[in-house]
Amino acid sequence: MNIALWALQILLALVFAGAGLTKVAQPKEKLREKMAWVEGVPDGAVKALGALEVLAAIGLVLPALTGIATVLTPLAAVGAAIVMAGAVVVHVRAKEYPPAAFTALLLVAALVVAWGRFGPYAF
Repeated sequence: MNIALWALQILLALVFAGAGLTKVAQPKEKLREKMAWVEGVPDGAVKALGALEVLAAIGLVLPALTGIATVLTPLAAVGAAIVMAGAVVVHVRAKEYPPAAFTALLLVAALVVAWGRFGPYAF
């Protein structure tokens, strides 16, 4: 189970880092091509969400790798789950069902990591 949790943590970290860095680095006009939801969101909020996603990616892996403040790993997973819950709502309200399903899958993966790292497979 520890290996499965590590695999989920790394997968989630890669997805969150990619999505977050995209939101932080690209202008809103360019993001609009791939992410229609940014249309009604202030630019600062999109950048802040991207920064949160990058921090979640770091938190999912770095504390566990270093053995320093390992409680941050399941906390990052909870934060990622909260972000994904909001994303599911945004996608469903926009009737974007395939992205909503993928986002829901990431939500479940984040909750599994949080459960495992807070509970029976803590560091």
